[in-house]
This record gives sequence, C-alpha cells and structure tokens, in this order.
Amino acid sequence: MQFYDVAKILTTHGLAGELKIALITDFPQERFAAGNKLSLKNDTDRTLTVKTARPFKQFWLVQFTEIDTIEVAKQLMGKILVVSEFNQHQLPPGTYYYRDILGCRVLDNLTGNDLGQITGIEAPGANDVWEVTEDSGNEYLLPYIDEVVKQVDITNKRVYVELLEGLRDAD
Repeated sequence: MQFYDVAKILTTHGLAGELKIALITDFPQERFAAGNKLSLKNDTDRTLTVKTARPFKQFWLVQFTEIDTIEVAKQLMGKILVVSEFNQHQLPPGTYYYRDILGCRVLDNLTGNDLGQITGIEAPGANDVWEVTEDSGNEYLLPYIDEVVKQVDITNKRVYVELLEGLRDAD
C-alpha cells in the first residue's frame, strides 16, 4: 500500500495532547476533518483519528482521539503524518496533487517545443504558480491559469502551455 506525507508534527500545544503541525498537504480542511484517519511514517500500523483541527498562524493544531496527554504527544514530536492511498480524496476535474505535477515536462502547445520541467509549486494566493527549470538551468514561474495552462497530461507527465509575453526570458 502506498502512503503520502501530509504533515510534520512540530511540538505539543497545551496539556491535553494537542499537536502543532506543519502542513505538507494540499487540502488541510479535508485531510484534518474530524474522523479522518492518519498514520505515522515508518509506523503505518498505528492509526490516529482526527478529533479536532484548526488553523493556527501558519500551522495547524490537531487533536487526535488516541492522544490525550502531553506526555504521549511529546513522543510524536518530529514525526511525519501520512495518509494511505485508500484514504485520499477524489479530486475534482482540473485539480491535481502536487506530486502529480512535479516532474512534468512543460511543452509549448503550438510548437511542441520542450520548455523545461516543473520543479516546484508555490501557492501565494488566488492560483498556484509552478516553478519551471529549463534544461539550461534557467528558471521561470508559470501561473496555473486557463490563459496559460492549456492541457495537463498526468499519465505522460506533460503540461501543454501558451506562454504570455514576459513569462519567460528568451535567450
């Protein structure tokens, strides 16, 4: 069975076993909804059930049903929370997991020219921005908007785009 990282446990919060976590997931509201099941990386037989969760500054505070004291919570500091492939949500059309986009080749929709590889993703606000690295090592940013991204082919790891003027510095 495949597991995917969703958060890193940073520290405890309070005395009742609540944990402060750093997100690695794209969908925290769904991933940390009450009743959802997560596991610990390298100990996937141990299942934790989300009791409550809420955003806290740039982190999240999560309480698990199985953890009700600070002593038990301290044992989890530094560990990675994972979700099994069976507990993942189906995504609506036109949305993708970051892991599916990373590594895709970017191709010009009109000419078929290879424009580089997606090497990073930022989520600064209204839409994601994909970091593209050309074979020469040059990097540029690609907004994930309909005017630019014309087709995403996850199966073949290809993204077809029509670049707007100024998005990519020409050599």
